[in-house]
Amino acid sequence: MKTITDHLAGYAAYHRDRRNIYTHLVGIPMIVIAIEILLSRPSGIIMGVPLSPAILVSALAALFYLKLDVFLGVLMTLLLGLAVWLGSHVALLPTSAWLSWGIGSFVIGWVFQFIGHYYEGRKPAFVDDIMGLAIGPLFVVAEVVFMLGLKKPLHQAIEARFSS
Repeated sequence: MKTITDHLAGYAAYHRDRRNIYTHLVGIPMIVIAIEILLSRPSGIIMGVPLSPAILVSALAALFYLKLDVFLGVLMTLLLGLAVWLGSHVALLPTSAWLSWGIGSFVIGWVFQFIGHYYEGRKPAFVDDIMGLAIGPLFVVAEVVFMLGLKKPLHQAIEARFSS
C-alpha cells in the first residue's frame, strides 16, 4: 500500500504552481461539500442510526485517511463530519434548492480546479490516477497544515521528491 508521502507527492506532482494550489483551496472544498449535499438524499434510519450515502462514503474516506496518517486522518474526519452535517441540512430544502446548491457548488468547484490547471499547464491528477479524486481533499488539508508550519517532516519528504 502506498504511504501518505507517496500519495501526496504523486498528487503534488500535478500541483507545483502556487496559483493552482490556491484555486484548489477553494475548488476542492466546494466539490466535497457538493458531493455531501447530493449524497445526503436519500436518508433513513437503520437500527436506530440515521444513515445516508453521504455518511457511508465519508466514513469509508475517513477510514482511508486515518490509515494513512492519524493526525491528518482525524482532521479529515472532523471536516468530513462538518460537510456531512451541512449536506444533511441542505438536503432538507425543497428539491430545487437542494439540487441548485449541490450541482451549483459542484460546477463552480470544478471551474476553480480547471482555472488552476490552466495556470499549471497540466491536466488534473485524477486523469492519470483515479485515486487523485480521494487524495485531492487530503492534499488541500495537508497544504493548509504545511502553511501553518505543522507536519514539517512530511512536507520535507514530499518536497524532496521534486528537488534534483
